[in-house]
Amino acid sequence: MTKITPQPGIMEIALYKSGEAVIAGRAEVLKLSANESPYGPSDKAKAAFARSAATLHRYPGTDHADLRAAIAEVHGLDPARIICGVGSDEVLQFVAQAYAGKGCEVIHTEHGFAMYPILAHAVGATPVCVAERDRRVDVEAILAACTARTRIVFIANPGNPTGTLLSEAEVTRLAEGLPEKALLVLDGAYTEFAEGYDGGAALVDERANIIMTRTFSKAYGLGGLRIGWGYAPGAIIDVLNRIRQPFNLSPTQLLTAEAALRDQTWLAKVVADTIRNRGWLTEALREMRLAVDDSAANFVLARFGSAQEAADCDAVLRAEGILVRRVGGYGFPEGLRITVGDESACRRVVHAIGQFKGVR
Repeated sequence: MTKITPQPGIMEIALYKSGEAVIAGRAEVLKLSANESPYGPSDKAKAAFARSAATLHRYPGTDHADLRAAIAEVHGLDPARIICGVGSDEVLQFVAQAYAGKGCEVIHTEHGFAMYPILAHAVGATPVCVAERDRRVDVEAILAACTARTRIVFIANPGNPTGTLLSEAEVTRLAEGLPEKALLVLDGAYTEFAEGYDGGAALVDERANIIMTRTFSKAYGLGGLRIGWGYAPGAIIDVLNRIRQPFNLSPTQLLTAEAALRDQTWLAKVVADTIRNRGWLTEALREMRLAVDDSAANFVLARFGSAQEAADCDAVLRAEGILVRRVGGYGFPEGLRITVGDESACRRVVHAIGQFKGVR
């Protein structure tokens, strides 16, 4: 037997499963399983992507200066306190690597993003799962779960797969109540779809124990390129940059993300259409007596009467060439998470569910 073994915690990791993309036997599929933008990236982003072909033989810069400057300009932030990564997932990984390890605890919530316990296990830390209340992050429950070993609290805000949102006051209460050695991570992958929410940027400016992360994968339609960023106090960014690979983003990623970011007209249209269609989809599902919370993201969580009913509905949708996300692994065996598509996609999925429910 080999004596070569991985570090503690690694073999406890359950492999992450993404939303399905194909249905056997069907050439065309309506994919509403991965919270991708149905509109894709802007024309300006596509043009930048094409132009980047001329630089494929060149190494990128190591400081991401132009992209950080663009992020700072658009969001009113300090560019020196921004870090870029291969999706926001990589920034979250930097945080776990830098601030947790053996003997430490990493808190996440029962319906939180599946990557949080994976990141804890990967560095040998102990993931601590805290119950939510009515599908919302429970601040008091998190604070009660904190110990002297707590080093990181991961919160998706808006939540995934719930779509629910903590208020600024609730986030502030959480940050103020954490142990002095603990860091609050606000994972804001869906921030653009939460009206009036800044992802926690103002709180980062006020406090020394918060980092926020954002992504270009959702609203900007660049999921295939994997580009994200984080904003934190300067001391934390200095730490994270010490473990970031110097060439972690390619020229293609950097140039395309900057072009996408600077096309705020396109972003505004995508967000407005998504919010409008989200409202219509939510009400249409509620009319079929499905339980649907108000969502601040680009998806809705439809809860059926039982896990069997959800499975049966999913089978009907698949037969119609429609893929949504089963979310039993997130604590909702009775739920289907449905990406908000364009108007045609929303009407199609509602029609299919209506036929299943016998109400449309």
